[in-house]
Amino acid sequence: MIKRYVPTRINHRVVEAGGILHFGGLIADDLSLDMKGQTAQICGKIDKLLAEVGSSKENLVTAMLYITDFDQKEGMNEAWLEWLPAEQLPTRATIGVAELGKDVLIEIVVSAAR
Repeated sequence: MIKRYVPTRINHRVVEAGGILHFGGLIADDLSLDMKGQTAQICGKIDKLLAEVGSSKENLVTAMLYITDFDQKEGMNEAWLEWLPAEQLPTRATIGVAELGKDVLIEIVVSAAR
């Protein structure tokens, strides 16, 4: 059975299938921040959404991070590692993209177990 959570105008923020929670892409609210700041803000949003659907960051399975500036990748990694303990890191891919929207430096997509 498929369950959908947190509807928006164009999607659901989270869709559950087979016990896995799939999250739509998330961006920061404060786009004046550098990539580290935007990453930290997105991680906070992920925490909130995970709690809303009965899970937590300890259950993350995989993450895809889309970034527009590889020169800021180390700051992104710092925020990521401050948020997640080493023993709970999911699989991850970092993908460079030309554009994510005005002042958007990073968009994160994750999946987690219930």
